[in-house]
Amino acid sequence: MVEHGGLDLMCLNKSYSHSSTTSSSSSEREKKIFTKLKVSLTEDYPQKNAEILSGQYGTNLLLIGVSLMLAIAHHGASVKEEHLLSFITTLMILQLIWMIWYIVSRDRQSNLQPEKDVHATTCWIRGGLTLLALLSLIMDAFRIGYFVGYRSCVSAVLGVYPIIHATHTIAQVHFLWFHIKDVIKTFETFERFGVIHAVFTNLLLWCNGVMSEAEHFLNNHKRRLSSLGYVNLTIVDMEPHCNCTTSACSMFSNSLYYLYPFNIEYHIFVSAMLFVMWKNIGRSINLQYNRKRPATRTQGLVVGPILGLVALASTIGVLVVYIIHVEESMDTRESAIAMFYCYGIVMLVFMCSAGATGLLIYRADPMPMDTTKNPSRTLDTEILFGSSVGSWLMSWCSVVAVAASSSSPSYRWTNLMYSLLIVLEKYIQNLFIIESLYRQREDGEREDAEAAGPVPEIFSVTSSLAPPYNGIINRAYENPDKGCVTLENEQVENGQVYGTFSSRKHSAVPLHAGSNVAETPSKKRQILKNIAVFLFMCNISLWILPAFGCRPQYDNGLEQETFGFTIWTTVLNFAVPMNLFYRMHSVASLFEVFRRV
Repeated sequence: MVEHGGLDLMCLNKSYSHSSTTSSSSSEREKKIFTKLKVSLTEDYPQKNAEILSGQYGTNLLLIGVSLMLAIAHHGASVKEEHLLSFITTLMILQLIWMIWYIVSRDRQSNLQPEKDVHATTCWIRGGLTLLALLSLIMDAFRIGYFVGYRSCVSAVLGVYPIIHATHTIAQVHFLWFHIKDVIKTFETFERFGVIHAVFTNLLLWCNGVMSEAEHFLNNHKRRLSSLGYVNLTIVDMEPHCNCTTSACSMFSNSLYYLYPFNIEYHIFVSAMLFVMWKNIGRSINLQYNRKRPATRTQGLVVGPILGLVALASTIGVLVVYIIHVEESMDTRESAIAMFYCYGIVMLVFMCSAGATGLLIYRADPMPMDTTKNPSRTLDTEILFGSSVGSWLMSWCSVVAVAASSSSPSYRWTNLMYSLLIVLEKYIQNLFIIESLYRQREDGEREDAEAAGPVPEIFSVTSSLAPPYNGIINRAYENPDKGCVTLENEQVENGQVYGTFSSRKHSAVPLHAGSNVAETPSKKRQILKNIAVFLFMCNISLWILPAFGCRPQYDNGLEQETFGFTIWTTVLNFAVPMNLFYRMHSVASLFEVFRRV
């Protein structure tokens, strides 16, 4: 009995040890599966899908806001303006919280120097955005004054919104100045959602400004048509149904629409800059690519600035005459429209000629294209093509209307020529800008030569003036700038202008009396610089006209006769904001072209 029990006990121990081994192996297998799942969720997953997830999140935010805008445009009783403003205010508050968190977390990591993308933006772009932000703050002040005057009959949201918007603008400008170049490497998934939230919040603010400005312009257009005898046009009353408690309410409401173009451009440019920051998250920066360019030389700038100033002055004259005469009788209205088209034809012919000349210069001196990864440059190219679609659609609709219309006003064929030139001018200008941005810089060869070692001419000058060695090797003389290399590299990595050391090198080396330290740009570069400046001024001119009310596409009647009032108005509400953005973005791109040449 004892032996039998012992055998049973041994068998039991064996089976227990076998089962424990099986359970331990299965638990290890489960741990491995859990570890793989954890790694796939925490490491591989964000790199692959976080960009798509955050992009979908931002797109849906924008679509919610656009849905509210479309409901408000119907002027129904269910959705009102305060609902949209409440939604946008909530988004701005969330962005403020994220920016504060980001700045505080960066300050806590002061020992870790974040990587910077020096091509993400420039000081002059941030300075221009700061100016646009100041004008936006003035608009917020007018909105607050407007709310104070009508506070007895309007929602409190109309007073809270400009206060939050002003706070949001100030905080965002601070963020753009000090953090827009950061390449984020920590909390990448969370930061992607924060940055994309900021991108689409500014896009929604842009859409809201575009809708308000378009509705105001459309009401003014309907008033002009009513004064000329057109009927069956519904004019929406924009003023609240109560008396204003201050004497400045009309001034506030009228001034708002002169400031809308600046506010609109501010938000679309901020969204583009933040999008570049979003694309830079987790990116590895090439230090050689990340070097800041030397200061731009401005020798030989005569013809381009003069022609550009002439174009700008004529633009202001055309704007004043058009706005005055379009409100009068039919004859003066037609003469104002014909004057605009003639002016536009002359302007576009000169712009096409300038852009074509620049492309011919590039073709005569072929250079390899720069294929390094540059998110800001890629975005510039995509925006140029994307924003061109609006004016191209508007131009081809005008071509169809001119060909199909039964009426024949005095400006019919000039409208046709103007529309075709708009298409051609954007073709040529886009090619010129993209060619300039993607061409390798010629001074890159000089930088490589300087990195390889001093040029022989400098040695020949110094050796003739130096005493003989007499068997003593002077190491300091062989490399006098050796001690400065480290500091110079630090300046390059920090994005500082490194013209100081080059000037020190030249001043430390004796030169012949007839030698020139500053290199004069070649004739080719001078011509390209003048072309860039001229196109820069022309694009500013073509932005000013539609931004401040000179829009003959509303007033000429040809397109409205062909497509109908509703369809043509819808086309213009899409095309005009896109065209305004194209012109302002072209201004920024052409300034970058001027700096690169």
